[in-house]
Amino acid sequence: MTNPLSLNDFNTGLMQFLQGSPTPFHATSNLANRLMAAGFIPLYEGDSWQLEPGKRYLVTRNDSSVIAFVYGKAPLVASGIRMLGAHTDSPCLKVKPRAELNRRGYFQLGVEVYGGALLAPWYDRDLSMAGRVSYRDKQGQIASVLLDFSRAVAIIPSLAIHLDREANNSRSINAQKDIVPLVLQLPSEDAALPDFRSLLHAELRRQFPELPVEQVLDYEISFYDTQGPAFIGLEQDFIASARLDNLLSCFIGLESILQADNEVSSLLICTDHEEVGSASCCGAKGPMLQQFLERLLPDVDQRVRVIERSMMISADNAHGIHPNFMDKHDENHGPLLNRGPVIKVNANQRYATTSETSALFRLFCGQAEVPVQAFVARTDMGCGSTIGPIVASEVGVKTIDVGCPTFAMHSIRELAGTKDGWWLYKAVVAFYRYANPPIALVSFPR
Repeated sequence: MTNPLSLNDFNTGLMQFLQGSPTPFHATSNLANRLMAAGFIPLYEGDSWQLEPGKRYLVTRNDSSVIAFVYGKAPLVASGIRMLGAHTDSPCLKVKPRAELNRRGYFQLGVEVYGGALLAPWYDRDLSMAGRVSYRDKQGQIASVLLDFSRAVAIIPSLAIHLDREANNSRSINAQKDIVPLVLQLPSEDAALPDFRSLLHAELRRQFPELPVEQVLDYEISFYDTQGPAFIGLEQDFIASARLDNLLSCFIGLESILQADNEVSSLLICTDHEEVGSASCCGAKGPMLQQFLERLLPDVDQRVRVIERSMMISADNAHGIHPNFMDKHDENHGPLLNRGPVIKVNANQRYATTSETSALFRLFCGQAEVPVQAFVARTDMGCGSTIGPIVASEVGVKTIDVGCPTFAMHSIRELAGTKDGWWLYKAVVAFYRYANPPIALVSFPR
């Protein structure tokens, strides 16, 4: 184990991770590469596993979800497993399968809105594209590769105020026709449409001339904002970036598990598709974590005993109280940026926090000298949810929902404090690293 990261080193690494992870595929690749560089051994789900205490492992699914596991030397039945869960996906615009459009000689690509995106901020941004491309090679085999255009290739222009004088009062956005990205001007209005798969093929040949790409068969491509992460404010108090929800938590989990104690077992799971319900083979509602635990602990009785002694931190960003919209918060539960991570509570189980898991998290925050806040939504308003209730109900593990307070959640560019991510990282390091108290303490004496 090395010393935990300083505030500056943490934020520098976070900026690089955000910049290099425009899609869940890229985020998972970056997580896996960092883990392997730190000595984690890659596992493949199609192989037989023989896991050994004292070693570190990782496994991916669908190229967009990852589990990292530190197999501690202490018996699992005694120590349990310390888990942290986050998600790799963010709301975005995804290119449709037959996306090509010709509107008065302007070549556009039809898109589908992924997740609960805040649409207005997508206008007038310099957009690029990235994702996974599946192709047939020269031997007739199917392979996939990650692609990032890494430059501005599209824009969604706003309609001028002169053509809609009520734009600032009542303009609505039709997701089918109002947010179609513009990518090219054709030679004439009746010119033949470029084939998007052919454009992807050309970009693959430009970036990867050594790849034996014969034909692009299909793709999962998303648009993203090319503006990189930045420190904001006269005193650089804030971080502005795309995909803070929830790559900030993924990065916290990554850097924390690298600091994990080898004596106790720790696990990090970052899954895809949280923004659309997590119901997929690689989502939190799918079997990925459950199957990993079954392979680790085939005996049902032993597995249940280990889960009883385990705890999951579900890390996902929280709503900071917005100074322009303070009435959107409960007056006693408006988390402030740069005042520490937030424990999220909901009586209707939109969050999985209990008094016991909250008590333990507060204990770890105290050990790490980390301030902590609480969030409860206004009683007359709904709130979001996380993977926390899903994992708690699917696996049966005690769970707490926490996160860093942010503004503009689900916008193309979100805002967080420069200190909160680092503070949550310090608390999770304490959770992963220290054997005192054992997680089994969650089973308080009755």
